[in-house]
Amino acid sequence: MNPVFVYPQSRFESTALIDLRSGEECASLSPSALRGFLNIVQRWQLKNDEARELLGSVSSITYYEIKKNPTNTLDVDRITRMSYLIGIYKALHVLYGDPLADQWVKMPNTNMLFSGHSPLELMKQGGIVAMQQIKTLLDSRRCGL
Repeated sequence: MNPVFVYPQSRFESTALIDLRSGEECASLSPSALRGFLNIVQRWQLKNDEARELLGSVSSITYYEIKKNPTNTLDVDRITRMSYLIGIYKALHVLYGDPLADQWVKMPNTNMLFSGHSPLELMKQGGIVAMQQIKTLLDSRRCGL
């Protein structure tokens, strides 16, 4: 006789994954992602060149068009980058007080990941992969690891 395993009932259900290949999904996420990104640029006191690099070395014209018309639909790469930056921003504000949280990205860091450079430098050079690593580092610190 084989035992039958039954999972207990739960009121929690997994969240449906967002399909970023869908133009509708990108269009619905773009305005809030852009608002969040522009607020972070202001809070971190980033120069336009630094903000452009975080978005994947976009041209000045493209960056100013994004800022000027926040209702435009962003591509998957830009939404992903903004999502990581919003996650990093949130994790920093959970871990540290406001002044330090907003200064942290520009401060030299002795963690092996940064090799004495600032997190901002790593994100500009390493793009999405670096943003993912920094977010993972901060999330693990939030969990006490």
